[in-house]
Amino acid sequence: MIIDKDMSIEELIKLYPEIVSVFKNYGLECAGCKAALFKNIEEGAYIFNINLDALLSALNKAVNIIESKK
Repeated sequence: MIIDKDMSIEELIKLYPEIVSVFKNYGLECAGCKAALFKNIEEGAYIFNINLDALLSALNKAVNIIESKK
């Protein structure tokens, strides 16, 4: 799976709960809160002033590691 900016934060966390730590490392402390229900990754990065490309890279790396362990 390739993570892109338009993906829902909530859906991504449902698929890969382990990645909450990636969001938190980038300052998106609210990854598990109700606001995340309505935000895609791009909107979350914008609201929290996070570098979108760096966040997407970290998320994709984490998901690839998770997938490789299955």
